[in-house]
Amino acid sequence: MPLKLHNTFTRRKSAFTPIDPERVRLYVCGPTVYDDIHIGNARPLVVFDLLYRLLRAIHGRDHVCYVRNITDVDDKIIARARDLGIAIDELTERTVARFHEDTAALGCLVPDVEPRATEHIAAMQAMIGRLLASGHAYAADCHVLFDVTASRDYGRLSGRNRDDMISGARVEVAPYKSDPADFVLWKPSTAAEPGWDSPWGRGRPGWHIECSAMSEAHLGETFDIHGGGADLVFPHHENEIAQSVAAHDGKPFVRFWVHNGWVMSEGEKMSKSLGNFYTVRDLLDEFPGEALRWVLLATHYRQPLDFTRDALRQARETLDRFYGALRVVAHMRPVEWVATQPVRTALEDDLNTPLALSRLHEALAYLNKAAGPEAQALAKGRLLAAAAPLGLLDADPEAWFRWLPAAGITVDEALIEDMIRSREEARISRDFSAADRIRDDLASRGVVLEDRAGGTIWRRSG
Repeated sequence: MPLKLHNTFTRRKSAFTPIDPERVRLYVCGPTVYDDIHIGNARPLVVFDLLYRLLRAIHGRDHVCYVRNITDVDDKIIARARDLGIAIDELTERTVARFHEDTAALGCLVPDVEPRATEHIAAMQAMIGRLLASGHAYAADCHVLFDVTASRDYGRLSGRNRDDMISGARVEVAPYKSDPADFVLWKPSTAAEPGWDSPWGRGRPGWHIECSAMSEAHLGETFDIHGGGADLVFPHHENEIAQSVAAHDGKPFVRFWVHNGWVMSEGEKMSKSLGNFYTVRDLLDEFPGEALRWVLLATHYRQPLDFTRDALRQARETLDRFYGALRVVAHMRPVEWVATQPVRTALEDDLNTPLALSRLHEALAYLNKAAGPEAQALAKGRLLAAAAPLGLLDADPEAWFRWLPAAGITVDEALIEDMIRSREEARISRDFSAADRIRDDLASRGVVLEDRAGGTIWRRSG
């Protein structure tokens, strides 16, 4: 079946056909690198990694270009560096490195292009210059602002009326603005702030112009899909449309706008004061990244997601069952599964991950029921093929079961193997009390033993 996606702009689900099947173009708003990402930031990372994987499966790996930017100049970055007493470059480089570690742990593929805002200042200034020349922007009090009254369709993406847009954007009603809803394209910088020379004075770009310039630089004036969280629909994406269409002489900007739903935490809005504000990095100290990915996929991407620690624990237990089955057939080479893939069919219907995960469970049941080497090898191939577009079950089963929380008890694997051998020797000599003591000692270290026909294996507990 053809891929269908819900388009925020049209408010309906429709078949997706790329402008150029040889180069399918996807742009997603990336992080503003002033702090570690939290679980709400992680949702779009996983959702659009899923879409990227699906597009590559449909059109071919070399025919998809995924661009996810990094905002490395922003007022929040300036404020955080000042609070920490460090240079802005030090803060951004450290935060980018941690961001890459977190996304890798979540099983996200590396985008084809990861542009940084500071590398595209000239492109931003060129776009601002075009907007000024066409009458869609104006300079005032060392600022350059976009004139929303010159944009006929402003508000169409979000469906907001004028009063809602002004209050929703929390705009500053500054005296230099011609209209309260006008937004900043360029702002002045003090000597202590990062800045670049421009025809309008030393300054730095506004947030919205950054993505318009970077997407144009790497994907062209019109491209296929722009993604992000629902919180970006207004004002960020609304403003991107207005300035990009104006800068490109009225040409369409994006054909499909795809947005994931909001994230709640423990039934409430995330808040540090409520104790339900979780960074990905903190969660990765307690849970495998694949368990986080599972939780983020378990709810349809357009629906609100209530993130809980209980859901993470359940996800880890669920993945234990999958990896347990794969552990049994770890020695077998999987037979390539070439039949129609139910998981992919589910994903092609607007990324229906709840249905896709249920199909993954069906593949697990098929493996558990398989009898004989040939059937098991085929079932293993079927399960791995089902998991691949979801970005799941890519770990070595032994590594999965031996994973331990960073804050947990340290386990010396060589010592564990020695203790297992000592226990086996005790069992052979029928010293079952000694064998039980070794098992209990290992259990106190967070290690659970499983005696199987081929020998004893171990895994971490809980």
